[in-house]
Amino acid sequence: MNKSETTIAKSKSSASVAIENPVLRGFNPDPSMIRAGDTYYIAVSSFQWLPGIRIYESKNLTEWDHLTDVLTDQVELAGSPHNCSIWAPQLSYADGLFHLVYTDVKSTRRPFKDVQNYLITAPKMDGPWSEPVYLNGVGFDPSLFHDEDGRKWLLNVLWDHRIPEGNKSVGITAQEYDPELRQLIGRPVRIFEGTELRKTEAPHLYRHEGWYYLITAEGGTGTGHAVTVARSRELLGPYEVDPRNPMMTSSDRPDWPLQCAGHASLVKTPGGDWIIAHLCTRPVEENDAILGRETALQRVEWDSDGWLRLCGGGHTPQLEFHVPAEYAERSDMNGAAGKTGTSLQSSEAKIRGFAGGRFQDEFDGAKLHKGWNSPRVLPNESWCSLDARPGYLRLTAGESPQSLFHHHLLAVRQTDFAFRAETSLDYQPESFLHMAGLMLYLSESRYLYAAVSCDEHQGRVLSVMRAEDETFEQLTQPIAVDGHEEIGLAVEVNGNEAQFLYRVGEADEWAALGDLCHIGFLSGGFTGCFVGIGVHDMQRLHGSYADFGYFRYEGRG
Repeated sequence: MNKSETTIAKSKSSASVAIENPVLRGFNPDPSMIRAGDTYYIAVSSFQWLPGIRIYESKNLTEWDHLTDVLTDQVELAGSPHNCSIWAPQLSYADGLFHLVYTDVKSTRRPFKDVQNYLITAPKMDGPWSEPVYLNGVGFDPSLFHDEDGRKWLLNVLWDHRIPEGNKSVGITAQEYDPELRQLIGRPVRIFEGTELRKTEAPHLYRHEGWYYLITAEGGTGTGHAVTVARSRELLGPYEVDPRNPMMTSSDRPDWPLQCAGHASLVKTPGGDWIIAHLCTRPVEENDAILGRETALQRVEWDSDGWLRLCGGGHTPQLEFHVPAEYAERSDMNGAAGKTGTSLQSSEAKIRGFAGGRFQDEFDGAKLHKGWNSPRVLPNESWCSLDARPGYLRLTAGESPQSLFHHHLLAVRQTDFAFRAETSLDYQPESFLHMAGLMLYLSESRYLYAAVSCDEHQGRVLSVMRAEDETFEQLTQPIAVDGHEEIGLAVEVNGNEAQFLYRVGEADEWAALGDLCHIGFLSGGFTGCFVGIGVHDMQRLHGSYADFGYFRYEGRG
């Protein structure tokens, strides 16, 4: 979505504003949060979706706007396996430049992990960004630390393929980076071996009151996910672990609404408050986290022994983030005052209050809406044209929905448990090998597709297809919609159920397209469910095309 949305409520006490977690909803994992001047930024992982590395910004920690997506033609993701590509970006600001390091994962097939770690810099968050500097392939989750003496250090996960079973992360390494040479120098040093939680990753290093604090994720990204904190007087260690580790986890609370809490980054406000951003999931039922891994915020503080603690006590992530006082009054002035639970309405300038996510593109502008993403290939004029037919988006067909190379799908994140999405298309297929329509899409092996196609006997037809791993099926018998009128397609989702709808031409009523579909299978892995429009031609690449009249997404909670 082009804006992040939050629920803001004014508590009884003066200048206290609470925001319902998560603050970045839908597929927004592995948050790296920094503050530069009076602005906060969060970068999130994008995996196989382009443009990559989404950046959100906020002035007051209550409103998070989608600023930009950083990676465009710097990466080549065609053919990349599912759950690979762009992992765990890390932001930092030093020497008048924003620094962004990230991993491009080429393979996770055991026992190895083929990764390429890069650094790019820019004077402003929206660019221009430098060409990528290759760093190393030691392990994923790189993190750049700028020490007070001016030296810079790259932290990495150390992956040991020799370990026969289980996770092969054996801790965190540090190696000096020379910005003049634009390369690593010296030898990497393993500074932390992790704890009994294992699966140590996502290192972030901070200086506070004479200590180096190392924050890592442990326990894996599933239900065992946790935040581990260790500290040392020397950057290269040795590091002692928080005696009350983990600092945060929901692993012992399977009933808690926020699951899989971990992968945290830390910032300090100008007023002296401390905040962490971390990922979490909100399963619909059992482990069906259809929206994927999301971003939450927590207030934290340093205890008398110098360890980081959740302000509310314990280690369970809180369901609300209480905005620091320096921003609470500002949020109140902007209209956040009201009864607890009151949702604010959205405007074009700011979307505030989680009345539901909204996305709309009428295809009447000079450019596509910046909220669109596509798997593995960048949305560009070679297959997305707003000029071919004014007022429409012409999508030229790519390969099948299961292609790892040229899948021509434009999609947006599902940010709500309940929503409606709809579109209209003018499409005249000539073969059963031609199809276009509306998709709920997790990956090339898990999707639902309401498609317009062609049958040898019935002519133009509508049907719903379902793919789950090695299983593919037609959920509906083809419905003939012969003629040349535009077809409207919609989907209404409520929790684990989806209903596709259609209408032909100027019809006022929408008709059901098949029965209710259970969509719990659109979860798992590192990403989240998307909803979008696509065109596929298994007869000829860049062959057929469809003209889409609009696309609208409206959340309902």
